[in-house]
Amino acid sequence: MEFADTLNALVYLLNKGVLNAAKIGSIYALGAVGITLIFGILRFAHFAHGDMMTFGALSAFFGTLWLRQQGINIEPIPTGLLALPVAALVTVGLALLIDRSVYAHFRAQKSPPVVFVMTSIGVTFILQGVIRLIGGTGDRQFFFTLVENGERLREDKARLLFDFEWLSEHFDGFAQKIVITAPQLALFVFTAVALFGLHRFLTRTRLGKGMRAVSDNEDLARISGIDVGKVVLFTWIIGGTLAAIAGTLLAMDTQYKPILAFNLLLPMFAAAIMGGVGKPFGAVAGAFIVGLAETFAVFDWRVVYNFLVPDEMHAATALALVPAEYKLAVPFVILVLVLIWRPTGIFRGQVL
Repeated sequence: MEFADTLNALVYLLNKGVLNAAKIGSIYALGAVGITLIFGILRFAHFAHGDMMTFGALSAFFGTLWLRQQGINIEPIPTGLLALPVAALVTVGLALLIDRSVYAHFRAQKSPPVVFVMTSIGVTFILQGVIRLIGGTGDRQFFFTLVENGERLREDKARLLFDFEWLSEHFDGFAQKIVITAPQLALFVFTAVALFGLHRFLTRTRLGKGMRAVSDNEDLARISGIDVGKVVLFTWIIGGTLAAIAGTLLAMDTQYKPILAFNLLLPMFAAAIMGGVGKPFGAVAGAFIVGLAETFAVFDWRVVYNFLVPDEMHAATALALVPAEYKLAVPFVILVLVLIWRPTGIFRGQVL
């Protein structure tokens, strides 16, 4: 085995494994933070959160389509990112509409948490129907070819390529590259900025401290003069904004589907519970743990293995720890182990 083969294995692992885990973890983090904020402040599991992500992605797609038709673009920024602010506003508006028309009634009646949970499941089915009614049942690409006046206008997905030419010059046989697409780069940047901004908001501002107080004890916070209604309002604003960002960037990197976030909902809940229910920073940690576990459980280690062993020992079949069909089971195995070890989650959230 030559040193170039070791480098090939490491770079391949970084490109196909670590970056993919970071992408999935970032999506889960944005969604899980919204879920845990809603649970911590409003005291119920919001099962419609995944469909809010899908609705945000659909809003961004229509915004992208309109901007492309108007000839509005700022290279090299993807048009989908230009539509994201409006999509976030639309998603926040949807979240506030749902809260005012549905959840506020049950809060006024002081209904038990199970009523909220069942109601959120009903809202989920309603949103799924609305999404299909507005956007149809087909898949949609954010990077598409637009025909205008007989001219084909195409927007390609920009890629950031690291080809490590200096390593290729010094180590014969090194040929691996790292490719990061524009949506992935935007996802990493948006996630870092959003989570840092949320941390500053919750720890440095009066409203953020009020949200933490309501999460700890709503009655005591109300007696202390904290405006609980304002806290609820900003909970939905933050949750809706993060949902729109996560849904849009995921759809840009892959494609928009009416069930875009359906398969993400349970892993996001697992991340929120694993990190500690009601603990936003615990949700982030849980999200990246789930992302890493999912990725490397179904990761095909064959290429890495073949780089590191002689030719006569090369593997011809996949070397994944878990078949891809069982990917969704991975976070729940970790979740069960964590809850057995610490029932309140890693960051000691509320006991389930």
